[in-house]
Amino acid sequence: MKNIIYIAIFVLILTGCSNTEKQPVEVKKDTESHERKNIFVTKAQFKNNEMSLDKLTEQSFPQLVKTTGTIDVPPQNKEVISTFYGGYIKNSLLLIGDKVKKGQALVTIQNPEFIEMQQNYLELIEQLVFLKSEYDRQKTLFDEKITSQKNYLKAESEYKISLAKYNGLKKKLQMLNINLTNVEQGIISSEITLYSTIKGSITEINISKGVYVSPADAIMEIVNTEHIHIELAVFEKDVMSIKEGQKINFKVPEVSTTVYDAEVHLVGTSIDINNRTVKIHGHLHDEGEDKNFAIGMFVDAEIEISATKKMGILESAIVESDGEHIVFVLEKLENKGYTFKIIEVEIGKTHNSFTEIKSSKIKPTDQILTKGAYNLVETEGGGHDH
Repeated sequence: MKNIIYIAIFVLILTGCSNTEKQPVEVKKDTESHERKNIFVTKAQFKNNEMSLDKLTEQSFPQLVKTTGTIDVPPQNKEVISTFYGGYIKNSLLLIGDKVKKGQALVTIQNPEFIEMQQNYLELIEQLVFLKSEYDRQKTLFDEKITSQKNYLKAESEYKISLAKYNGLKKKLQMLNINLTNVEQGIISSEITLYSTIKGSITEINISKGVYVSPADAIMEIVNTEHIHIELAVFEKDVMSIKEGQKINFKVPEVSTTVYDAEVHLVGTSIDINNRTVKIHGHLHDEGEDKNFAIGMFVDAEIEISATKKMGILESAIVESDGEHIVFVLEKLENKGYTFKIIEVEIGKTHNSFTEIKSSKIKPTDQILTKGAYNLVETEGGGHDH
């Protein structure tokens, strides 16, 4: 070590009358030899400062690809409500955030054209009775060579044209959710009701009572968040390293620092020419409702593309002193307390709160101070060097 470093312990000591007093314990240094002395910590100091020990353990330190993306849902879990025919909004009692069930009525639309369509449907039903009868009669006469082919073909054409109109109009009324049984009984309505085809929550409402909507208008949007996923954008240079099944760690930085787990489910096969990225589709390991993710939330993510096993220790065990990384290794444990020696280490990657120890004089059996190490270091000039 080039510089002279002063080492001190500032800990709370449980005294005979109070737990609230601070008692700094200085560790003296041989200024002539320029070498650190061992540090002694009493058992009371060790306990009161909640210090702890651990050994080097084998940890996984992966190579990571960092990326960003958003929270999303599959296309089948999102529905935009619109109408096949325009009309005026008569009724809608829903608000953004309301939960709806599959098949639930959402909005009622009025239009006089709906009445005309039902009238035409009833007229076609009556016409078909006559035209079918005439067609059958002409066919019999033609088969018996009593009538001309022209009369037969005319009857056939009129019947089939009306039948096509009937089937087409019937399908339109079904698409408008108009009850055909009621219509056939003479019950005609000027209103249609739009229903939800999925269960979920209302995320958008673009209408109000009395507003005219056309078939091109998005009336409202429903999203089912039971199955959510993440859509990531990985740069072209990294995409060859991404494979299905690789682990993804992600967080929503605007909301919290909590890290969530996912895995690569699909890797895109085309590159966005605007930013040279490929879409990566990730599935969450746990999609519990307690996460309360909102669709469109921005995420920061890391994809683990490979992993190697290395010896490591909790990153809290490593402190920086005068540009060097050191740890405190237990030298001796006695009735009075703990004696630590200082060992310089070379560190590597840090992952999941563990830091790789690349080279050091530490043996696998050594006990290392993993909690409270910062309390034992004060660099020359005062203050902790973090």
